[in-house]
Amino acid sequence: MQINAKEKFRILLIEDNAADARMIQEMLKDTTTLPSDLIHVERLQEGMEWLGENGVDVLLLNLRLPDSRGFSTFAKVRTQAPQVPIIVLTELDDETLASKVIQMGAQDYLVKGKADGNLLSHAIRYGIERHKLFLELNDQAFIDELTGLYNRRAFFILVKQHFKLAKREGKGMWLLFADLDGLKGINDAMGHNKGDQALIATANLFKKIFRESSIIARVGGDEFVILAIGSHKDSLTALTTRFWKNLEDYNRKNKSQFELSLSLGTAYYDPEYPCSVEELIAEADKSMYRQKQVRHKSIITHITEGI
Repeated sequence: MQINAKEKFRILLIEDNAADARMIQEMLKDTTTLPSDLIHVERLQEGMEWLGENGVDVLLLNLRLPDSRGFSTFAKVRTQAPQVPIIVLTELDDETLASKVIQMGAQDYLVKGKADGNLLSHAIRYGIERHKLFLELNDQAFIDELTGLYNRRAFFILVKQHFKLAKREGKGMWLLFADLDGLKGINDAMGHNKGDQALIATANLFKKIFRESSIIARVGGDEFVILAIGSHKDSLTALTTRFWKNLEDYNRKNKSQFELSLSLGTAYYDPEYPCSVEELIAEADKSMYRQKQVRHKSIITHITEGI
C-alpha cells in the first residue's frame, strides 16, 4: 500500500510542553516529504473534543498531560477514535511504558529529543499505512458490508469499552435505537435493490446527523443503534430535534424516491447506576415501541375523525 507523496496530512498534536510542540512544528516544516496541517492542543480533553468534531489522519500523543497520564491517556483516545493511528511521544525514561502502549495498539513511539524531521516523517507515513492495513483486515469482522457502519459484534465490543470509561470518569451518554419502518413494503413493492438503497440512505443520514466520535451500527435487518459519545443528560432534545429535522429534509429533497420513515427510542447511560449494553438497548427498544404505539393511535384517530 503506497501513500501519495503530495498528499497533505491532517495531524493532531496533543502536547502541553510548548518547547516540544514548537520542535514538532519545526520538524514538520523542515521535511519536504510530508506536507501537513498541524493542529496543536495542550489538554487531552481539548484533543477529544477536536476528534469528536473533526477528522485527522494521525495523532501525535504525549502520555503525560495535565489532565491525564499513562495508559489511560492512550486508552481514552483509542476508545473514542479507533480509526485514527496514534504515535506516542515519550520522555527518555518512558520507553518501557511506550512499548506497552504499542502492544495496546499504538502504531509507533518517538522519544523526545532523539527524533528529527526524517524520523518523524517516516513514523507518521508508515504508522498511517499500518493502521490502514489493520482496519482493512478487520473490516470483514466488524463492518456491515451493505451500509459501511459497524456491525452488531463491533458495536458491543466498542460500547463496552466506553461504558468502562464513562463509569471511571462519571460521564453519561445517550443511546438511540432506530427502526426503519416499512422496509418489507419497500422490498415487496419496489424490489430488494430499493430496500438496500433505503438502508444505505438511512446509514448515510445517521453519519450526517451524529458526530464522528459517535458509534453507529446496524444491529439487525432494519435496526440501527447509535451511542452518542460525549452527550450530556440534558442534550436529548437537541439530539432528537436534529434527528427529525434531517429526516424531514431528506424526504423533502428525495420525493422521487421512497420515503424514509423511522421510529426512534432513547435511553441514558448513567455512570452512577451502571447497566449492561444489552439492558440499555432493551430500554431504548421499549422507548421506541412506545413511540410506535403513540404514532399508531394518532393515525387511527386521524382516520376516524375523517370518516
